[in-house]
Amino acid sequence: MSAPEKIEDHGLLRFLTCGSVDDGKSTLIGRLLYDSKTILADTLHAITKTSEKRGLGAVDLSLLTDGLQAEREQGITIDVAYRYFSTGTRKYIIADAPGHEQYTRNMVTAASTANLAIILIDARKGVLTQTRRHSKLASLVGIPHLLVAINKMDLVDYSQEAYEKIKADYLEFAKKVGIEDIRFIPLSALNGDMIVERGDKLDWYDGPTLIDILEATPAAHTEHAEAFRFPVQYVCRPQDSANPELHDYRGFMGSIESGTIKVGDAVTVLPSGLSSTVKAIQIGGVDIPDAITEQAVTLLLADEIDISRGDMIVKSDEVPPAVKQIEATVCWMAETPLDRARTYLIRHTTRDSKAKLAAIDHRLDVNTLEKVAAEKLAMNDIAQVSFKLAQPLFVDPYRQNRNTGAFIIIDESNNNTVGAGMIL
Repeated sequence: MSAPEKIEDHGLLRFLTCGSVDDGKSTLIGRLLYDSKTILADTLHAITKTSEKRGLGAVDLSLLTDGLQAEREQGITIDVAYRYFSTGTRKYIIADAPGHEQYTRNMVTAASTANLAIILIDARKGVLTQTRRHSKLASLVGIPHLLVAINKMDLVDYSQEAYEKIKADYLEFAKKVGIEDIRFIPLSALNGDMIVERGDKLDWYDGPTLIDILEATPAAHTEHAEAFRFPVQYVCRPQDSANPELHDYRGFMGSIESGTIKVGDAVTVLPSGLSSTVKAIQIGGVDIPDAITEQAVTLLLADEIDISRGDMIVKSDEVPPAVKQIEATVCWMAETPLDRARTYLIRHTTRDSKAKLAAIDHRLDVNTLEKVAAEKLAMNDIAQVSFKLAQPLFVDPYRQNRNTGAFIIIDESNNNTVGAGMIL
């Protein structure tokens, strides 16, 4: 009897759905979950009953993601709804982002970890202001792949001409704002055409289905080599008098934000600049020879170095710059405007630094996509700003490393997160 064929694991893919209001984002996700057979029976029963109460002739699959009562009453998506599913070869995390301009901060939050964005366009309406805005935001926060899904093809009689016109309009817009790596697909989320099954109405389209595109999209951290970055979260010094072997144990615990590490590698500790080599790598007390991105590990070094939370361990030939001023694209999330006179706390990985606004270079008008002068930032504003820091941070450009190129802004008076930034 032959051994079973090994199934290749394509890794986790986080993706985002966005677009104008009522373009069918929630229905698309519901159809994807339904056709890939990842809906639990009790969940399907619940949304079937709700659909019947509304007098609908078919199951309203958008109910799978529009979970908030306010959303159900208004028929729109307000907050970011996350859903999880898996196929035989890959796990997925889907973020269903809100379409309204006043929820820009929610969309930016969802986009910050996504590796692909599905921009939905209603085939009857074409490219709208919100389509352009969400496309620009997706590009701005560094989502490497955009998939333009021209939805509701059933309402234009599956017209290839309508599809080609929207595709041409979008490409013209994308060229103006510098968006690259775009793919297009026609589909009907309501009827399931070109989602998991091809259907028989779009025979003029010879490209892959939506699920085929998702299966083939590269996972995060796989498209280019990334430098090793290990922000220290906790220093482990066991206090066990009964076990003298632990007396000299000093482990540095945290998650690998990017890159790889192996026993024997030369490392440098920031901000001290002292160097050593990796003596051991452990997970749950068990030694392993090497570790990769997103693994939570404990590192033991060959030399005694004073290291504390907020320090960063890097490979000695991949040392990032230490900066005391940062230029960044910031999304302001608080109802209270950004105040030039106030001191804020910037949290970058596990390190905090007090910061003051140095300048607002410009604000992005999310509707016209033009750069405009600004003296202050209100909620949902996106702007290019610079901050002066009290303590140095060890940063990479966001385009190069999304984990160590991002930060959050905290109001020290109430400990609320008031903004999020991407380092230029």
